[in-house]
Order: sequence, then C-alpha cells, then structure tokens
Amino acid sequence: MWTLPTAPARADGDTGRMTVVVFYKLLAIFIAVAIGWFVGRMRWLGDSQAGGSGGDPARVLSSAAFYIFVPALLFRTTARVEFAALPWATLTAFFVPVIGLMLGVYGVQRWRGAGRAAVAVPSVQAITASFGNTLQVGVPLAAGVFGEAGLAIHITVVSLHALTLLTVLTLLVELDLARERARDQAESLLRTLAITVRNTVIHPVVLPVLAGLLFNAAGFTLPAVLDEVLQMLGTAVVPLCLTLIGMSLAYYGWPRAWRGALGLAALKLLLLPALVLLLAHWGLGLSGMPLGVIVMMAALPAGSNALIFAQRYRCMEGETTAAIVISTLCFVLSAPLWLALLAYLKL
Repeated sequence: MWTLPTAPARADGDTGRMTVVVFYKLLAIFIAVAIGWFVGRMRWLGDSQAGGSGGDPARVLSSAAFYIFVPALLFRTTARVEFAALPWATLTAFFVPVIGLMLGVYGVQRWRGAGRAAVAVPSVQAITASFGNTLQVGVPLAAGVFGEAGLAIHITVVSLHALTLLTVLTLLVELDLARERARDQAESLLRTLAITVRNTVIHPVVLPVLAGLLFNAAGFTLPAVLDEVLQMLGTAVVPLCLTLIGMSLAYYGWPRAWRGALGLAALKLLLLPALVLLLAHWGLGLSGMPLGVIVMMAALPAGSNALIFAQRYRCMEGETTAAIVISTLCFVLSAPLWLALLAYLKL
C-alpha cells in the first residue's frame, strides 16, 4: 500500500530532495520560456508578418518540430515499445478518462459553435485540456515521489501518451477540415472521405506512428545508427517547444480572453486527475503505487505539444500559450494538494 510521506521507501530527506528537484525543473522550464520570450521580443529571428507564415519565426520553428523532431520521437517510440509487456489495466485507467475528457471538450465546443470562426478551435482546446507535460515535469515528479518502480510505470504510460492523443486529435481536426471543405466546394461524400483518409494518414503525426507500428509488428530492430539519429532528433522536441512558448508570448501577446485559458488550465489540473482517480480506484480497483502514478500524471500541467498542434492549424496560439503558462504556474499549488489527498485517502 503506497502512502505519503510515511512510506518506508521515501524518508523525509528524500521527500525534501524531491521537492527541490521538481522546483528546479519548474524553474528551468520558466527560464527556457523566458529565453524564448526575450529572443522573440528582440526579434532576433525576424519579425512576424501578417501576409504569410514565411516571416513568422515561431511558426517556422513549430513546423520544424512538427515535420522533423516530433515524427522522429513518435517513430522511435512505437518501433521500440513492447506491447505484450504493457500493464493494460493501468493504461486503461489512465487513457479512458483522458480521451473521454478530450472528446468531451471537443464535443462541447462543437455544440457551442466554437469552430465556426476557425475550424480547428474544438480540437485545439481539447488537446490543451488533456495533453500533459509528461517529460519535463512528469519524469522528475514520478522519480522523486515514487522511486524507480513508479518511474517505470510513468515511462510506460508516456510511451503511448503522445501517439494516442495526437493521433485521435489529428483525425478529428482533419474530419472537421474535410467537412468544411466539402461544404464550401460542394464535394461528393466519396471524395471528402478520400481526402480525409489521405490527410489523416499522410500526416507528420499519424504516418510515423503507423510506420513504427508496422516496423514493430514485423519484428524488426532499429539499427544502432538509425536509433541514435532518431534519439538525437527526438531530444530536440523539449527545448524547442519550451522556447516556442516564450516566442509565442512575444509574437502573439497575452490573449484578451484569458478566462478561457484559465478554464482549460482548471480542466487539466483539477478535473482530469479527479476523473482518473474515480475510474482507476472505484471503477477498476487500482490502488497503491500504480494509482498514485497515473493520478499525478493526469494532474500535470498542459504540455507544450498543444502549442505545436495549435500552430500547425494556425488556431488559438495565444490562448494555448497562456493555458500552458497558467497551468504550469498553478501546478506548484495543485500538485501538493493531489499528493496530500492520495496520502489522506490511503488508497
């Protein structure tokens, strides 16, 4: 039975060191964001131009991440993951509420007509409310609180996190775009479906996932050199995304409708971990360390991949950036509350 802070594996000194490590990680994140903001503010990489994306350095760097670094990370992950050894009960307890909230936000925004001005609005808001910062914040948190055994569970969930959420959201947004295109151009249903399938499959997120799954299913092993190249490219995702957040603040500014960003942050920090806790423990009977790991993973602040997704479809960059910054700031307060609740319930 996992408890905090009285578990034998985590002494008071360990808990204190964990707090320091997480604090330093959060501080490092804000410094990287500040560097990106300063570079954007000084316009060292050029100025944003309303006439096109060629003069917008934030979008250029976002495209580099979306077309080069993220595909390398996703392909390497899917090509190496051992599906037979995955803890499917734990994964189900995490991904069902996460995908459920994601589809719920998407559906509500579609019902409210949020996609009329920009077709991708429901999808962008859905990914912002559900996609967590599982690497920069999640890894040190899991290692510090739960030790190596908890970190192993965390990494297992991470291996499916981006490819699952990004693939589902990509399918939704491409369906919306195809629907809008068919409405404007009076295309036939068959042509609309063909374009949707093509745009969904030949996509910088979905295509490397499918290729990695086929590579994995065939029983192949990545050659050492190719694995090294993919790992090198994949490691660029984190620093690039963090500096992009700062650059986006400099170029797009703080959104006027900041309450929307605050609402997305609240969904991510409060509602999502509550849903995971309810389903995982009272629905599927999970307890102890696996339960604690996935609840805290759900409680992580919004991840920077949401901004790349927003910039990919040129939609809500300012609000997405604000939601990431707000949720990361508020995580300093919300994380201890969730840890205290888990310890109090003694699940």
